[in-house]
Amino acid sequence: MSPLSAARAALRVYAAGAAVILAQLLRRCRGGFLEPGFPRQPDRVAIVTGGTDGIGYSTAKHLARLGMHVIIVEFLYCDLASMMSIRQFVQKFKMKKIPLHVLINNAGVMMVPQRKTRDGFEEHFGLNYLGHFLLTNLLLDTLRESGSPGHSARVLTVSSATHYVAELNMDDLQSSACYSAHAAYAQSKLALVLFTYHLQRLLAAEGSHVTANVVDPGVVNTDLYRHVFWGTRLVKKLFSWLLFKTPDEGAWTSIYAAVTPELEGVGGRYLYNEKETKSLHVTYNQKLQQQLWSASCDMTGSMM
Repeated sequence: MSPLSAARAALRVYAAGAAVILAQLLRRCRGGFLEPGFPRQPDRVAIVTGGTDGIGYSTAKHLARLGMHVIIVEFLYCDLASMMSIRQFVQKFKMKKIPLHVLINNAGVMMVPQRKTRDGFEEHFGLNYLGHFLLTNLLLDTLRESGSPGHSARVLTVSSATHYVAELNMDDLQSSACYSAHAAYAQSKLALVLFTYHLQRLLAAEGSHVTANVVDPGVVNTDLYRHVFWGTRLVKKLFSWLLFKTPDEGAWTSIYAAVTPELEGVGGRYLYNEKETKSLHVTYNQKLQQQLWSASCDMTGSMM
């Protein structure tokens, strides 16, 4: 990617964010965000990644209040930037012989400087996407065993509106040609949508009582913004109370996807503000979904 292309990628990402912020401002002026009612979830088990702060913490907290047993992977020393660590976490979890009803792929980094994971992958692609790809595949057998007719197990993956301005470069998934933190971040979020749709097709084809959906939390006041443009950080500092969702508000769509009866047996949906909406048109390209899935299997050593 040339410097000019990198600059264009940055402008597209900030434009996408600005559009979401404007929509959130209008909604807040019209009455704000009202917490949905969620049904109790006794005796169900959830795994949440990125559950130590931000949206993930709010998600885990609310699920626990609904009666779920919530496991936060970071509390068990799982590093999503390490394939070995993910495999060790899954091994320890399976040794407990407990069910898994909900997997929430929430963790992520945003617009970090160019650096690599322990396995040599570009960090956005390696942690945001490949880490969750591997974790999900390793836990699928437990999810299948835990789901039942009328009580499907659920996989929900957190993407963002930046996927609308992203491009998936199958020839350079590691963004090595010319690094752009904005393009790399957006690409990882696009990959998560493609992954979710293909996963749902595979699960539906085999008749599993497991569903997969993707969630867009909006623009949320978390600590993810420390690497963004200084002007954006200034706006966040001064006006986040008005323009940004709180972590609790940002978590509501994830909680909705995890527990609502309306989504029982329903997968392959892109959810925003607790409603289904359309994702970027290319995400419905089944050939591209398959290409990314195959490449991901090769990179992670996964089989499905």
